[in-house]
Amino acid sequence: MQATFELNRAGQSLWLDNITRELLTSGTLRRYIDELSVTGLTSNPTIFDQAVKNGAAYDEDIRALARKGLADEKLFFELALEDLTRAADLFRGVHDRTAGVDGWVSLEVSPRLAYDADSTLAEARDLHGRAARPNLFIKIPGTKAGLPAIESAIFAGVPINVTLLFSAEQYAAAAEAWLRGIERRIAAGLNPNVASVASLFLSRWDVATADKVPAELRNRLGLAVGHRSYRSYCELLTSPRWLRALNAGARPQRLLFASTGTKDPKASDVLYIEGLVAPYTINTMPENTLKAFADHGKVGNALGKDGGDSEAVLAQYSRAGVDLEALAEKLQRDGADAFVKSWDNLMSVIGSKATALKKAAGAA
Repeated sequence: MQATFELNRAGQSLWLDNITRELLTSGTLRRYIDELSVTGLTSNPTIFDQAVKNGAAYDEDIRALARKGLADEKLFFELALEDLTRAADLFRGVHDRTAGVDGWVSLEVSPRLAYDADSTLAEARDLHGRAARPNLFIKIPGTKAGLPAIESAIFAGVPINVTLLFSAEQYAAAAEAWLRGIERRIAAGLNPNVASVASLFLSRWDVATADKVPAELRNRLGLAVGHRSYRSYCELLTSPRWLRALNAGARPQRLLFASTGTKDPKASDVLYIEGLVAPYTINTMPENTLKAFADHGKVGNALGKDGGDSEAVLAQYSRAGVDLEALAEKLQRDGADAFVKSWDNLMSVIGSKATALKKAAGAA
């Protein structure tokens, strides 16, 4: 039996961490859904930057939109909404079959708004409304500045994928913002069933500490952070506060394991898939990781609700000189900065392509 099917049967959703026009037009995404048990999809500025820069699939749309006077972010969001609404339609069957639990796609607000909660909320509402799909998440970074926008967006009824979380503490803060939004809806007499996921980034921990710890500790930190965060997740889902919201008609925010492509060529290419099996969670993986897991992955025992040996492993890293709290903050800050850089590169690529394509059309 294929490992991807077994993982799905174990209660974990497999999402693809990629979106390109070619994935859609070639039928590849449809095949991943049918053959590899993929039930959702995530995107980010880096993914779109690579997709637009490294091919011509978007050129015709860029030319047409530029002729209409669109540029920069307005032009990009037209491209992104075209891709993601098409992907959402492919996953609509999963979404309907699971009563809205699964079958989601995600689109991120502009990373330039990371420290502007009001503008983030306005853009989240606008993008979700324009998409007009029930299974599209809007991604908002779970930074301190982003937490008020997450709460407000949930209160406004916008499904949110909280991104760029790097620790159990950051996860807990994001879950708190989400739950406050849900509780405000309950108090206002509104339907509290507003979907959300909390995306925890893992492999970057091991990249950041690879040369700072003994060999026996390498490639263990990301999994330990994931296990600790899963314990926090389980604790929240059994808390009286959450159970009161559940009783009012709310649905749990799911934990999503992200950044699960192995970066160390000496480590297993399915390290963060095999080590993070857990029911009612999501693992979103790059295309190569998805294929590798389908080819030779193994589904072992599910994570324990107690976090297993994560505290002992984390203590070893602390003794080795790793300041876990400071590193979590740095990883989140660096992640936000990297998305801004990719965003700026993407805007530059779109601008250059639009200019070149208009000139070529004029010359013809």
